[in-house]
Amino acid sequence: MPSTKTDARRKAKASDSLAAKHKQLEPYLQPNENQLTTAQGVVVADNHNSLKAGAGGPTLLEDFVLREKLTHFDHERIPERVVHARGAGAHGHFELYKSMSQYTRADFLQEAGGRTPVFVRFSTFAGERGSADTVRDLRGFAVKFYTREGNYDLVGASFPVFYVQDAMKLPDLVHALKPEPHHGMPQASSAHDSFWDFASLLPETTHALMWLMSGRALPRSLRMMEGFGVHSFRFINAHGAVHVVKFHWKPRLGRHALYADEARQIAGCDPDFHRRDLWEAIAQGQFPEWELGMQLVDENKAAALGVDLLDATKLLPEELVPVLPVGRLVLNRNPDNYFAETEQSAFHPGHLVPGIDFSSDPLLQGRLFAYSDAQVARLGGPNHHELPINRSLCPMHNFMRDGAHRMGIARGAVNYEPNSLGNGMEFRVDGGQHGFQPVPENFESPKTRRRSPGFDDHFSQATLFWNSQPPAERDEVVAAFQYELSRVESAAVRQRMVDNLAHVDLRLARKVAEPLGIGAPDPRAAAGQAGFRDSCGNATLESAPSLAADHAPTAASLAIATRKIAILVANGVEVGAMKVLQQALHEHGAVTRVIAAQLGVVTTSSGQQLTVDHPLSTMPSVMFDAVMVPGGAASTERLSRHGEAVRFVHEAYRHGKALCLIGESERLLRLPGSPAPGVVRGTNDPVGRLPMAQAFIAAIARHRHGPRPGLDGTPS
Repeated sequence: MPSTKTDARRKAKASDSLAAKHKQLEPYLQPNENQLTTAQGVVVADNHNSLKAGAGGPTLLEDFVLREKLTHFDHERIPERVVHARGAGAHGHFELYKSMSQYTRADFLQEAGGRTPVFVRFSTFAGERGSADTVRDLRGFAVKFYTREGNYDLVGASFPVFYVQDAMKLPDLVHALKPEPHHGMPQASSAHDSFWDFASLLPETTHALMWLMSGRALPRSLRMMEGFGVHSFRFINAHGAVHVVKFHWKPRLGRHALYADEARQIAGCDPDFHRRDLWEAIAQGQFPEWELGMQLVDENKAAALGVDLLDATKLLPEELVPVLPVGRLVLNRNPDNYFAETEQSAFHPGHLVPGIDFSSDPLLQGRLFAYSDAQVARLGGPNHHELPINRSLCPMHNFMRDGAHRMGIARGAVNYEPNSLGNGMEFRVDGGQHGFQPVPENFESPKTRRRSPGFDDHFSQATLFWNSQPPAERDEVVAAFQYELSRVESAAVRQRMVDNLAHVDLRLARKVAEPLGIGAPDPRAAAGQAGFRDSCGNATLESAPSLAADHAPTAASLAIATRKIAILVANGVEVGAMKVLQQALHEHGAVTRVIAAQLGVVTTSSGQQLTVDHPLSTMPSVMFDAVMVPGGAASTERLSRHGEAVRFVHEAYRHGKALCLIGESERLLRLPGSPAPGVVRGTNDPVGRLPMAQAFIAAIARHRHGPRPGLDGTPS
């Protein structure tokens, strides 16, 4: 028997070689980039002119180069995903902190320090491929682990809960959420009649709606977004012990959100805001990280928690079962080709490895069919697992053959099992010690189309979420409901939805109803609507700090690396303090951009030329995390007479961003009274530059500041 150290070295060597093996799976040789060829390898002599019968004559049908090029062009698009169509992806690795062998025999969770290659795809849920990144939406967080036992897909989301409990309602949800069928509008938005009609008639959506109306639906960056497995899964260890597990991804940079107004403006300025942010961070070596945490519950004790773990509209509060940190996810390589990797990546909640099993969650059970069926339709057949991005890195052997887009070449005369003609022996089941084995279960209940009684509680966790939010986030939730429901034309739908909210919190319902032109909320009226079921009163907590929008930050989340800071200037700007602050920001990993009325250069007060990165007209304050305005009487005078410049500063103030106003530039923020939180004031005096820089960096690290005085008087 090999020693433990020898076995560990062998595993480490195998793990290190996985990435190298991935390259070997590419089906094509590296091309000669100095010449063009057809798909058959024939060198193309002229890629500019089709073959004609004379210079002015008709094009000849025999031009196979032209026909091949046009045919491929005509078929370049594949059907987009019905949901999660708009996505961004990256490669990386998962590193395990400590062995999880006491809970699961999954190989990639056994050895502390072991690394597993991954591909991650983030996506919006509702929008089509051409929609904007910053819309209010649930987001996908799908991780493909290329393990030594096969691919494991953890197909999660940015909310820990979903809208519906049973897969039977999934098509109805998506139909209601998508653009209305008679006119195809609105795109990537829940703010329309059909969605809220559906939601108001199906109270099980209420908990997820609270998340959708909060800042959780508007992440500042994909790198600052949490992820969840949503469903309950099961871990099985080598001795057959079973634990229920719920997965959490916690971003190292902390959880940060956009304001709704910011998100709408960014959608118009840069619809690729999130995917650009992810790409640039990785390209600059600022690799995004998440910590994988798990909530683990002995299956025999799960019922005592008071939360039905099979209900996807409910979460397991961390205050009841703490999250155990088990490893970290690092994304360190951008895709080489968006289509081949991000677009063709196929995820499936049924891609498991030994040691992990499903639960009886009815939404998860339906997804196990839906994802297989969708990938076959979208990627053109049953062989999409052979695409390089989807192919496992461990050896594969089976007798599945043929089909559209087959890439592997199967050898030999045998394509069936059992056989004695292939390698001289039959394949046999070995008694269950190896390979995937499901958790053994006994089922004695009669067939029924009913749900468990625990599924009937639709409101207690929505109330828990509401009670857990600080006042500023509650205001955001109210404003979001008001905005969405104001876009609904049917007064009956608006009334019904507000009546439902009365079961969450009557004060919430009253606030939402105020500007909507409907009656006061009436929970008794809601109880009489179709699809309504009373709460079972299973709430075990009044509030949960882990659900709060301003959950306690970590040291890593207070870093300012990759944050974007605008430096607003005009001719005559004083750059002494600016240079000191700019250097300090760069040393902390932040990115600065000089903004002025127009591109080119501005002349500083000392006669130097300062290069402008962006004009005000194309780069508003919503594209930045903080704003610095250097001093200088001439510069301040010019900026104060420029409407867009004044709006730039005031808008950043309204959005709670850190501001550094140096010298005379204080006049741009015409606010009376004491200094506002997150607004750093200073002078060009050399003595105060370093403390000013430190104060500004600390303000940026807080991300948001509020409440701020004088918001009613600032330009919107």
